[in-house]
Order: sequence, then C-alpha cells, then structure tokens
Amino acid sequence: MTNIDIQKLAERHGLMISDKMKFNEMGIDFKVGFATDKDENQWLLRIPRRPDLGEQIDREKRILQLVTRHLSVQVPDWKIATDELVAYPLLNGKPALTYDAETYEVTWNMDKDRPNYTTSLAKVLVQLHAIPNQEVESNGLKVATPESLRSEISERLHLVKTEIGISYNLEKRYQKWIDTDALWPNFTKFIHGDLYAGHVLTDANGNVCGIIDWSTAQISDISQDFSGHYTVFGEESLKALILEYQKQGGRIWDKIFEQSVERAEAAPLAYGYFALETQDEVHINGAKAQLGVE
Repeated sequence: MTNIDIQKLAERHGLMISDKMKFNEMGIDFKVGFATDKDENQWLLRIPRRPDLGEQIDREKRILQLVTRHLSVQVPDWKIATDELVAYPLLNGKPALTYDAETYEVTWNMDKDRPNYTTSLAKVLVQLHAIPNQEVESNGLKVATPESLRSEISERLHLVKTEIGISYNLEKRYQKWIDTDALWPNFTKFIHGDLYAGHVLTDANGNVCGIIDWSTAQISDISQDFSGHYTVFGEESLKALILEYQKQGGRIWDKIFEQSVERAEAAPLAYGYFALETQDEVHINGAKAQLGVE
C-alpha cells in the first residue's frame, strides 16, 4: 500500500492527511504510520495487516474506553476505528525505547537510570490493577481465574509442542514452572498484558505519561505486567519496581519476582502460541528458532 493509497483510505474515513508519512514496520498485527493533517496536527495510523482483526479492534476500543476512566496517564483516543483503519491524535511524550525495524538497534528516549520512571510506572500499575473486575467483565473482556492460569499455560505448552516442537530443556523449564505451586498467585486483576518500555510513553524527565497498545488487556496474572520490565531493565530494577508498587498500595505475593522472571523466560512459548494463531509461516519459523527446534 503506497502513501497515496493510505492518504485515500484516511480521506474515506474523514481524515485529510499529507502524503508525507513515516512508518514503523515492527508491529505484528498492524502497519503503524505517523501522519500530519491539514491543520498540522499529528496522527498515528494503524493499518491492519490481516483481514480478520475487526473483532480485536472492537475489543481494544472497549478496553481504551474503560482504562481512560481510571488512569492518570494518556491512552490512545481512537477517532477512527474500523477493520480498515485505526487512527488517533498522537499522544504527548515518547516511548521509553524504540527498536529499529531493520537492525533491531535500541534507542533510548530517556535516561533509563532515572528512578522516577520506576516510581511513576508503579503508580500507573497500581491504578490499572485496581480497575474493578465487574467493570472489565461487563465489557466482555477475557477473564482468567487463579485456577485457570496454570491450565492455560499447560494447554499452550501441549499445543506448541505438538504443532511446532520445543527443545527438551525449555519444555522441562516450563513444566517445572507450571508445577511449582508457590510461584502462582491466588488472585487475578485487570492487566495490560504486553507492557514493556516500548509501550510506555515518558516525558523529558522520564516520568510515565502514557501507555499504548492495549490489545491484550484482560483479567489475569499481574506478573505479566512486570515481566517486560525485567526483560529490558534486569533483576535489580524489577525488584525496585515491585517494592515501589507494594509501597503505593499494590497487592503482591511472596514469589511475584520469581513468577515475573518465569513469565519473561516463557516469551518463546507465547510467541509460538501467537504464531499458531496467525498461521503465518514467518512467525512459525521465528518461533521454531526461539523454541530451539532444529
């Protein structure tokens, strides 16, 4: 799809934009573009990569309407949301980090050692996880119970092993994780589900000022919202985030740190499951490499 095609697509939805655009090709489900309208306002465009994303778009719109009532930071305000195009005014701030789509080189848009990033992120997580479950359920969003958390991972492990394959060492680690009672919480809360520094917007001082990409939000294990922090910032920073989260009123359990690490280490399993959902050969081959399949 050329820039002119995208310009015409936006026009059909009532948005008049310049044909000068920039794109980030990293998105798995959407081609993401940045454009400017006739009044010099900047917009973010999300163009579905597949024709079957209509239901996902509708669900994420409901999620955004829910979280905007509860969070003190910005979330996308979708002005256009169809199965052809999603568009919203660009939010203030920049992602804490960005990846180059071709080289995968990381660019930090803030000082990653500023303590106020962790403090302000903890505040947002406390607000997010406090959203009442009944509000989430009334919006028809996915709900996992404490009892279903392990069975979900176990089913995914079986499916990925059967359909793609998995190395002996990884399977052994994941099975031990599933079987270790102390790691698993006895409660579930509303979570973002794909929270890492690339989906967190910060101001010039490193304060969290926005959260983007809400398609996986659901009621589940809150460690999923800590695991992405571990992947980028490491163990000590994760411990600091959990401590700050607890200090600000967040509910934890003894093994939340260990559970967050296991969640992070299970990324190849999550990718394998996603690859099977999409049935995309590129993703299936990528998952095989991460899962250690010859």
